[in-house]
Amino acid sequence: MRDTIRAYEERVLAGGMLDHDEGCTLVRIPTESPDLLDLVASANRVRLHFKGTRIDTCAIVNAKSGSCSEDCAFCAQSAHHRAAAESYPLMDGAAIGEAAEAAYDAGAEAFGIVAAWKGLKEGPELEALLTRVRELAATGRGHVDGSLGHVPSEAIAHKLKEAGLRTYNHNLETAPSHFSSICSTHTFQDRVDTIGRLKAAGIRICSGGIFGMGETPEQRVELALALREVGVDVLPMNFLNPIPGTPLEGVTPLKPLECIQTIAVYRMLLPTANLMVAGGREVNLRDLQSWAYHAGANATMVGNYLTTPGRSPADDQRMLADLGLDTAQGAGTEPAPAPSPFRMVSAGA
Repeated sequence: MRDTIRAYEERVLAGGMLDHDEGCTLVRIPTESPDLLDLVASANRVRLHFKGTRIDTCAIVNAKSGSCSEDCAFCAQSAHHRAAAESYPLMDGAAIGEAAEAAYDAGAEAFGIVAAWKGLKEGPELEALLTRVRELAATGRGHVDGSLGHVPSEAIAHKLKEAGLRTYNHNLETAPSHFSSICSTHTFQDRVDTIGRLKAAGIRICSGGIFGMGETPEQRVELALALREVGVDVLPMNFLNPIPGTPLEGVTPLKPLECIQTIAVYRMLLPTANLMVAGGREVNLRDLQSWAYHAGANATMVGNYLTTPGRSPADDQRMLADLGLDTAQGAGTEPAPAPSPFRMVSAGA
């Protein structure tokens, strides 16, 4: 297997791509096998070749929480579930601005607005969001991103672009063959269509998935190839943190080495994408969080998540500095203070 892994690595470094069967070969490596460390080493060399030592960081505010009409099985904010997620309407501009300042002060390069609803439509709420994007963009402190659900038209996508939105998060969540087990109120194709409208408007695409929702290892490869096909710029890798009151509350979290293997396989399959470790990393990776970067990750989300706490941004900055990795704040600098109480969240986690 070592020779096979190195052959795959050499092809990827030369600009080639692995196919479905080759991805499945990697994802089936037993986690207790020494071959897993060979895979991690290859993924690390691929990361260094295409991405260097730079680690991008971002944070997100939960700007509208709870009472979502969609029934995504992992989400505590769905009105269909009995999870006790806090519910509140869209934050005003001052509150979002304060959260953004806290995120940038904590070392985040990008800040995104997240809203728990089906999606955007023409009307006062969209206009309010556009105003808030313009206000954040005008500060010049960092990139302005969004995770605002389905985008029904290219006209709305163009409005977001014109307001100053740089990147839009819309996760495919899981493999096409597994999607109907996770959500019934919209389809996998609905998500692909939204991404197409955003790309047509010139907006960068942040799209990934949540791992550990009952999918097979082969379905993780299926999702990776779907993300490669739509052409993602940033790929958030969330790991399910089962929330009481959701349909997935009884799911056993993935083991740390299985998470590391998944990251490494994704780096081999998507060598030029920004792989971001995001929601659930603390619960699933535990003491192996730092391994995520040697396995191929080159981005991370700092702060808390939608309905669960994350690590201190200062701890993350210190971990990255200890690994010899660079962030916008700069490796080796004094860690930033913890952010304000405003929730910095990971979309879909």
